[in-house]
Amino acid sequence: MAFFESEIVQEEAKRLFGDYQQLMQLGGEYGKFDREGKKLFIERMEALMDRYRVFMKRFELSDDFQAKLTVEQLRTQLSQFGMTPDQMFEQMQRTLDRMKGELEAES
Repeated sequence: MAFFESEIVQEEAKRLFGDYQQLMQLGGEYGKFDREGKKLFIERMEALMDRYRVFMKRFELSDDFQAKLTVEQLRTQLSQFGMTPDQMFEQMQRTLDRMKGELEAES
């Protein structure tokens, strides 16, 4: 079975994309959140990032041509910004760490 034909892969991709969209919509209101709301948002973003890392690792480990092509396309797109996938995740984590630091400073 091809990588993208797997129901598990399709379902996780759908969940990841849907969760990401919801968090991005919520993120627009981040400044209006109370302390607990901000903490919850950051925790959910970290969990989503972890899920995305695992999902991408599945692509990398797959022998499927389409999966390998998808990884290469992501690398090519990111390289246009002078970034690798690992650097993308590191940047996302730094952003979340900064948000946590700001939240702690508010206390």
